[in-house]
This record gives sequence, C-alpha cells and structure tokens, in this order.
Amino acid sequence: MFLHTYRPSPILFNLGPFKIYWYGLLIVVAVFLGIWLTIFLSQREKIKKEEIIDLSFYLLIFSFLGARIFYVLLFPSYFFSHPLEIFKIWQGGLGIYGAVLAGLLVIFFYAKKHHFSFLLLLDLLAPGLILGQAIGRWGNYFNMELYGLPTKLRWGIPIGDAYYHPCFLYESLWNLGVFLILLLICKKKSPLKGEVFSFYLILYPLGRFLIEFLRIDEQPALFSLRLNQIISLVLIGLGLALLNNLFREGNKT
Repeated sequence: MFLHTYRPSPILFNLGPFKIYWYGLLIVVAVFLGIWLTIFLSQREKIKKEEIIDLSFYLLIFSFLGARIFYVLLFPSYFFSHPLEIFKIWQGGLGIYGAVLAGLLVIFFYAKKHHFSFLLLLDLLAPGLILGQAIGRWGNYFNMELYGLPTKLRWGIPIGDAYYHPCFLYESLWNLGVFLILLLICKKKSPLKGEVFSFYLILYPLGRFLIEFLRIDEQPALFSLRLNQIISLVLIGLGLALLNNLFREGNKT
C-alpha cells in the first residue's frame, strides 16, 4: 500500500532560495475551499459574498493565532527553552481547538456588530471548517507527525525501522464523513438554526476522542485522559446540550 512504502518529504519544491512546504500548501487549499463552500451555502440565506469574505479575513488571522497559541501552551517547557521555534509555523504545530475557540469569539462579535444570527453563521461555516480539517491533516503526513502506536497493518506508515498507525489518515477520513453528514443536514428544507454546528460539536470531537487513544505524542493528561480528550468530552456535552435545546424550542413552535 502507498502509505506503507512511501517516505514523504515536507518540502514540495524549492523556488530559488525559498522552500515551498506541503503543509503550507494544504492549509492554503483547505482555507480557499472552506471559504468557497461557505459562500455557496450562504446564498440560500441571502448573505453577500463580500460579507463572508470579510468575516473569513478576521477568522483566518485570529483562528491561526489561536491554533498556534494552543499548541505552544501544550508544550510550555520546550518553547520556553526554544522561543524562536514558536514562529516556525511551516514545521507544523497548530491546535484545532485553539482555532475553534478563537473563531467562536470572532464570529460572536462579528454577528453582534453586523446584526447576523450567531447560530446561523456557525451553521454556514461548520461544513467548510470540517472539510478544511480533512484536507489539512495531510500536512501532518508530509511532516511525519500525528502518528500513533506501532502496527503491523498494511497501511502503517514507516518511521525508522517500524510502522505506525496513520492517525492523520483516520482523522481525515472521519472528518470527511462528518462533512457529508453536515451537508445532508444543510440540505434539509428548514434546519434549525444551530443544528449543523451542534452536530459538528458532537461528531468531530467524538472522532478526535477515539483517535487520541492511538496517539503517542506527549501531551498533558488528567485521569488517564489526554488534554484533547478532555476538551473533546466537554465539546460533545455542549453540542448535545445545544441540540437538545434546539429541538425542544423547535417543538414549541
């Protein structure tokens, strides 16, 4: 199998003195596809393309900062000893939960300022977000990171003299499945505001929680659970609470 034999390089090609990295390219592709999909979904709600692009601009800046800060905080001793490494984004190191938290704050204030429904914006952005996550995970493959326990399965990735679970692949495939589910909900005649995002809050963290059991990278832990697993459980609970509230309110109308 391809993953079992190929040993990737993080560099796509050299352009004179500059190096073009797979990780950066895949992030750019993920961002553009996510924005395009959000613009497409927004047409039904009569939201202008310019407004989505405007929101996306702020989301990109603050979500990127949030993702990097979250990752740095996971490994404080390392980055305290190597502060310049904080700025080497091309080597990888983004925490999706930091991006989501920062993004939620941006969307909340944008919705308030421009008089949009906060939940509606979340619904429109969620499919593009999870699609972007599915694509971006392949950047971890080329950086040879986000792998799991040793395995003898045919799709194990070679690192040194052993083979390891391709956790990036598992998460990418899971995210694609979540993406398809969110699209089906979007196609409903009149989904409840917040319904799409509620399922995102439930389904993505569920997959992340399970895949974390295979990961072997160092991470703070509590009660034998990794930090990302604890955050995942909190988000699943919030998603279930939001979904329950939406259906209860929907049944009253």
